[in-house]
Amino acid sequence: MSFMDKAKQFLDKHDDKVDQAIEKVGDEVDKRTGHKHSAQIDKAVNEAQKRTGQGDTQQ
Repeated sequence: MSFMDKAKQFLDKHDDKVDQAIEKVGDEVDKRTGHKHSAQIDKAVNEAQKRTGQGDTQQ
């Protein structure tokens, strides 16, 4: 089993935790940039969450 297969398996198994981590990272980046790029950061977070399976369900 390759590394990528293991990573995909982990993402599938822990999708909710991965999405929470992505959200926290996006919030921290937004904070550190002084909220100047909030729309772009939100879009990137939503796209990353879609790729892990959940997507944006809150906005």
